[in-house]
Amino acid sequence: MSDASSSVDPQEIAKFEAMAAEWWDPHGKFKPLHMMNPCRLGYVTRQIAAEFGRDLNRPRALEGLRILDIGCGGGLLCEPLARLGATVTGADAAERNIPVAKLHAEQSGLEIDYRHTTAEAIAASGEKFDVVLAMEVVEHVADPQAFLSVCAQLLESGGLTVVSTLNRNPKSYLMAIIGAEHVMRWLPKGTHDWAKFITPDELSGFLETAGMVPVDRRGFVFNPLGWSWSLSERDLSVNYAIAARAG
Repeated sequence: MSDASSSVDPQEIAKFEAMAAEWWDPHGKFKPLHMMNPCRLGYVTRQIAAEFGRDLNRPRALEGLRILDIGCGGGLLCEPLARLGATVTGADAAERNIPVAKLHAEQSGLEIDYRHTTAEAIAASGEKFDVVLAMEVVEHVADPQAFLSVCAQLLESGGLTVVSTLNRNPKSYLMAIIGAEHVMRWLPKGTHDWAKFITPDELSGFLETAGMVPVDRRGFVFNPLGWSWSLSERDLSVNYAIAARAG
């Protein structure tokens, strides 16, 4: 994999390399992601269905769509999207994630094109996708604007991107850094850098500068009493996502 002209941050990649074997352990270091995954998957699939006129109640509802999941990790999003009929490519700059993802897909009887590569390298090859996902990635890259500009290059005309990240405010520091890393110990200390968190308005600006048009934004809200996640139109204070259409 070439890192030339890449937004990849080697120190961030090293963090996830160290945790690669635990991707599919719902009680391991990725427990928070397993807990949130149904919520973010629901948001992603509904946005895709709305954009491309698909009925999610039909089998293989996303058949015919090419989806790229950048920073795919162990494949927590790739696998359900493949089950919905999409042609899925999972890309990750952390090399150790890919064998884990490939093995789990094989055990699940799914065909997914997993690659140890960067968004920049795929864009340089000229490939295009109907949907580009960058979930919990942009807060780990060296240059968010450059990264999202590459995401835009990867989209077909009329394509859709969905980007999720963490807001930057005192509440997100309390929840994502103090709570998740120090109190609950869901994640190793240092997994997140609060200074790299991005506000919704900043992310919208990055997307617009990249030539995309934001069409929706939602918060992913954790309920500690019900120990569950839900979508919110108003509360984007910690985890949130923005969907944008290729301009």
